[in-house]
Amino acid sequence: MSDNLTIVAETRDLAKKSAKQMRRDGWIPGVIYGRTDPVHVRMERSALRRILRTAGSNQLVDVNLNDKVHKVLVREIQQHLTRGDLIHVDFLEVDMKSTIAAVAELIPVGKAAPAGEGVGAASMALRQVDIEARPDALVSEIEVDLSLIQTTDDVIYVGDLTAPDGVTILTDPETAVARFEFVREEEEEVVEEDLLFTPAADDVEVIGKGKDDEEEEEVEE
Repeated sequence: MSDNLTIVAETRDLAKKSAKQMRRDGWIPGVIYGRTDPVHVRMERSALRRILRTAGSNQLVDVNLNDKVHKVLVREIQQHLTRGDLIHVDFLEVDMKSTIAAVAELIPVGKAAPAGEGVGAASMALRQVDIEARPDALVSEIEVDLSLIQTTDDVIYVGDLTAPDGVTILTDPETAVARFEFVREEEEEVVEEDLLFTPAADDVEVIGKGKDDEEEEEVEE
């Protein structure tokens, strides 16, 4: 795992200023929950955006609040329905000595041996697995070595995956991950749809439902 990311936060008084006015002043409201009663905070917008570009839901973040560091994971990001502006961020404070369940994306690497014959290619049948680890051992991705497919009949199963140190894969080991597929003689042309939105960081963070201008005030809690 890489070094922890750090964001400075300030305690937020819900009675003093509305969340909408706070955002106009360059601050983003948030909440820290999980180990104690929820703590409402605010963070400087540009600094928070830099953190969220890197941190997915499995990346530890240090929230420095009143000279105390809270070890957290990003759990929900709420954005404006049309503009995409940050509205609110939820952080889950974790116990560094306890394991936590998460999801890791499966990333194909290498090449299936039969693909060199030009008759087809390896195809992913599974895109993510459930994992468990202590917060400092969590990963966002697990590699799938496609070179394990040596013949057209070979199948890679979850049980064939190599979990990083400290990570336990919870998904059924008999679940198929990748197999070889032959090229069809007549393939229909597929037009890729343009991506309307490219998620920040590593595509694992939870993006909350957007809000329009009339609903923004409801996010204060």
